[in-house]
Amino acid sequence: MRNIIIIFSLISLVSCTNLKEVHKKQNSFLTSTHKNVKIYESSGYGYGPCEPSIFINPTNVKNIVAGSILDNVHYSFDGGYTWETKTLNSDLGVFGDPCITADNFGNFYYLHLSDPDKMGWKSDKILNQIVIQKSIDGGINWSKGTGIGYNSPKQQDKEWAVVNPINNEIYVTWTEFDKYGSKKPEDKSRILFSKSSDGGNSFSKPIKLSQFEGNCIDDDFTTEGAVPSVGINGEIFVAWSFNNKIYFDKSFDQGNTWLENDIIITNQPGGWSNEIAGIGRSNGMPVTAVDHSNSKYRGTIYVNWTDHRNGVNNTDVFLSKSTNQGKTWSKPKKVNTDKSISDQFFTWMSVDPKTGFIYIIYYDRANLNNNQTDVTLAVSYNGGKNFVSKKISEKSFSSVPKGVFFGDYNNINSINGIIRPIWTHYENGKLSIFTAIIKD
Repeated sequence: MRNIIIIFSLISLVSCTNLKEVHKKQNSFLTSTHKNVKIYESSGYGYGPCEPSIFINPTNVKNIVAGSILDNVHYSFDGGYTWETKTLNSDLGVFGDPCITADNFGNFYYLHLSDPDKMGWKSDKILNQIVIQKSIDGGINWSKGTGIGYNSPKQQDKEWAVVNPINNEIYVTWTEFDKYGSKKPEDKSRILFSKSSDGGNSFSKPIKLSQFEGNCIDDDFTTEGAVPSVGINGEIFVAWSFNNKIYFDKSFDQGNTWLENDIIITNQPGGWSNEIAGIGRSNGMPVTAVDHSNSKYRGTIYVNWTDHRNGVNNTDVFLSKSTNQGKTWSKPKKVNTDKSISDQFFTWMSVDPKTGFIYIIYYDRANLNNNQTDVTLAVSYNGGKNFVSKKISEKSFSSVPKGVFFGDYNNINSINGIIRPIWTHYENGKLSIFTAIIKD
């Protein structure tokens, strides 16, 4: 009996110590300041920078690369304090949806949509494939580009990529449209997958992942939002939205075979297309990430999204997790800690591969009026059990005028306590993209 009491006391002591450590980290985050850095600002004409993506070089954390619409590449060699911006060029065309990632050797990859005729929507060849370009010098110079999934006249859209940290393979998922924007019932959309085992020089024949096909309207009943992630043993996990639900698929053999029947993680009330006053459509598509740290949460899969389960004018950010490789999922947990009836939207997540801490960025209108919008960062130090959140934007912005394309997402990346969020800001008739210098 005495031994049992001693063991119970030790467990209680460890639990208290862990809880105190969590509180210490939370207090440190809440009391710290986070310098904002403007990466790039538009001239006020044409497409302005938006849909930003960012990634930290795993071999040199001072080197960071970002991308923004339509064809901007931004790079920094001092941890994000100063930036250079160039125009990305490819014979295959550059037409937005930037996704930045890097491999174990510090090579960067910039994925985007195609526009081979350089005519935009006026061309019949628009979106005829996904394009990947590679930089071996920290984002300064880029390859001409490799095409992925060419299947004309079908159109390829909404891509995202991840690099397997074990074997350096590149995994890409995206939506294929029979005809983008078509309302014809015979035109369908589906989630596809392809991989490269040679550093992006070539890609495998695409595999269809989604059990169900959606329409081509680019709305709630279209299959979209596939973001791949890699498990601790090299598994591939991916989730997407369709028909007011979030679906999940997985592969245990480097993407050669997948589940016959997709797993439903949860319902997504209101679908993935969230209407936000003063913004228009705001994608609530899911983001998938895996804890690769040596913490007790190692191997946990997290999926982050937004929906309207708490009300049409009360968009909230949610997280669900799986500790058994996606077989079962936790009840959706609200990430934003406010109790107001307001919108939180444009969420993205990064799980620090060294610490396992979860960082979620989103636009936040809690306690604000007249469509004023801040940027908030929520952090969990205990595997998503609870979150602490803090405003990280130094300036709020208000409604974006109709006709100004504000994009479909923001982004964030973290490694070993270095966190770099990236978001779009609107002020004085111009779009700009910002990051914040955060060390946790």
